[in-house]
Amino acid sequence: MRSEALTFSNAKGEQLAATLDMPLGKPTATALFAHCFTCGRNNLAARRVAEQLTINGIAVLRFDFTGLGGSEGDFANTHFSSNVADLLAAADHLRKTHGAPAILIGHSLGGCAVLAAAHQIPEARAVVTIAAPAGPGHVVGLFKDKLDDIRAQGQVDVQLAGRPFTIKREFLDDVADAKLNECLATLHKALLVFHSPTDDLVGIDNASHIFQAAKHPKSFVSLAGADHLLSRKSDAVYVANVIAAWAGRYLEQPEVMTEEEVDVGLVLVRETHGGKFQQEILTGPHRLLADEPEKLGGLNSGPGPYDYLLAGLGACTSMTIRLYADFKKIPLDNVSVRLSHGKIHAKDCETCDTKVTTVDHIERIVSLEGALDDEQRKRLMEIADKCPVHKTLESKIEIVTTERRV
Repeated sequence: MRSEALTFSNAKGEQLAATLDMPLGKPTATALFAHCFTCGRNNLAARRVAEQLTINGIAVLRFDFTGLGGSEGDFANTHFSSNVADLLAAADHLRKTHGAPAILIGHSLGGCAVLAAAHQIPEARAVVTIAAPAGPGHVVGLFKDKLDDIRAQGQVDVQLAGRPFTIKREFLDDVADAKLNECLATLHKALLVFHSPTDDLVGIDNASHIFQAAKHPKSFVSLAGADHLLSRKSDAVYVANVIAAWAGRYLEQPEVMTEEEVDVGLVLVRETHGGKFQQEILTGPHRLLADEPEKLGGLNSGPGPYDYLLAGLGACTSMTIRLYADFKKIPLDNVSVRLSHGKIHAKDCETCDTKVTTVDHIERIVSLEGALDDEQRKRLMEIADKCPVHKTLESKIEIVTTERRV
């Protein structure tokens, strides 16, 4: 995933902060993501869903609504209608720069916003709601004990998610006037509704209302065990994977193209600028990610460099054993290789002739399944040491590094 920070203007000329997450290679589609009430484009659900969508080849624009995160404007002067207007401004920016969004995704109140905005984004073919209320008026329940004060005083500061926000009378009037039933009845786009039966902030009955009010094509997916904010990474990843699979049915599939062709046998590795370590790896038609675990400051979005090294050795070992077994008609049913890498003291290495204090140590455990006799097993284990990658790692390797100026 490559992430680009950008800004665009809303209807009032205020600059809204956004992030465009791009997949490796040419996107198959672009999605516009609307975050939950008082959240932002960098909340966990938005980031994780976007990241997984890019792995599935879908670009994602996520942005901060007016007055939130890095966006200009005063949150106190916003309301549901202004959120919808911000969404339309985001769609227009995409339309002018990368192509209009084909998928609209809204989380919580953002789900209501994409439903209200969908008919004004004709290029959108699919709409997705995640834990969305049946109407924007649902959010007033978050500060229902302040409603009388807001109406009497015109505006009141309320605590939402541990932060103070100013809510004005205009906000209450706006959400009260917003009706989604007509939007749902005339959506004329494919609809996918995600909701958890254990959502204790927006009840599952809201999803039932949305689903019943919409016309086909429509689909519903229950997020059993998930919370309202999709705090668990596996839930966000699951949502993104389902969106990618489902949306493909309704989108025009472009010809597969790549941004840069890399000949087979050559490998291109370059930064994505997503996170501290993330790299994209291109070879032939293949697109991969390399990263480091979160505990080391990475995003854990792909294997690490040594993981790829072990994978190369393991794959080569398994392939070599299989080729030999098939050639010699040895009844090998299955072969698997488990590997690990570490450092050991040179004095503990019986076969090492070195003056350094530590050496690299790879532990390789080969499992052979089948009706094999002892002689066949012995021979296959000997063959394991003859795989080309094994020989390369044990030989003297010359690495020549030059600079390519661009």
